[in-house]
Amino acid sequence: MAVHTSRPVRVDDRLGVVPPRGSELRFRTVHGYRRAFRVAGSGPAVVLVHGIGDSSATWEAVLPALARKHLVIAPDLLGHGNSEKPRADYSVAAYANGIRDLLGVLGVQRATLVGHSLGGGVAMQFAYQFPERTERLVLVGTGGAGPDVTPLLRAVSMPGAQALLAALQLPPLRWQAGLVIDALRLLGTDLGRDADDLIRVIDALPDATARAAFIRTLRAVVDWRGQVVTMLDRCYLTRGMPTLLVWGERDAVVPVEHAYTAHRAMPGSRLEIFGDTGHFPFHSDPARFVGLLEEFLASTEPARWSAEQWRQLLRCPPAATGARPGPVSAT
Repeated sequence: MAVHTSRPVRVDDRLGVVPPRGSELRFRTVHGYRRAFRVAGSGPAVVLVHGIGDSSATWEAVLPALARKHLVIAPDLLGHGNSEKPRADYSVAAYANGIRDLLGVLGVQRATLVGHSLGGGVAMQFAYQFPERTERLVLVGTGGAGPDVTPLLRAVSMPGAQALLAALQLPPLRWQAGLVIDALRLLGTDLGRDADDLIRVIDALPDATARAAFIRTLRAVVDWRGQVVTMLDRCYLTRGMPTLLVWGERDAVVPVEHAYTAHRAMPGSRLEIFGDTGHFPFHSDPARFVGLLEEFLASTEPARWSAEQWRQLLRCPPAATGARPGPVSAT
């Protein structure tokens, strides 16, 4: 719900009056498709990118606090949330292009990208494709750092998954799925820690159009053997890009081992592990997440790349960078 005050903060004319703190859901048409996004605050831009099957609403616990000092934009990726769900390209590269184009429509030239899960892969792809528009990277339980992923997503990537997702909307199966998820929670399993979010993702696929978009997105990055997209071959390009990795110690969707793999592959990156936390650390401890992100934003200078600098970096093989990962915090 939008929050209105008597002293609105005016930023770029293409955004108009933006709520100072509470987010407002807005829409823009890009390439003929309606795109939804939440926006709040003013100042340096921070873009929050959600994961697969999710929406911008996932950031509601942290967005108002971040908007105290920043212009925060949280899009619903195409095929998700309140954005349109056409038969379209749902690859990671296409999502990065979509964010670039939405920011162009809004008049935002540069931003810090914060991505969760699939959104982390999208943020990394955005930084790779558009380094001149990326100030910092924050990757939260991100995909692309190894093949391992929860068996649930592997199963849904297989033939017949759309019928299964449709069946889960029927009361008998929906009730049984709820019992399974409740059991996982009561047993204290890692997957059970994210039980509420699993239910929320299932509930966010109420019709055939939403389910088709979800499956197309999933099959672009996952098959029955695991993740099929990697960022590891290009992680060396983050040298000079302030990068923060955030992971839940008990992440059952993308294992925490991937955090250490990505950290080693990203020169100068910083790694923060949230103890006793699953795939959604910004839900489990939003205050800590906001404090960590604000400290990272305040203590780092935004990256600025020229075409020549980027060319030289591309010519430098990974083994020759000589850079080491940054600090690790696990609490």
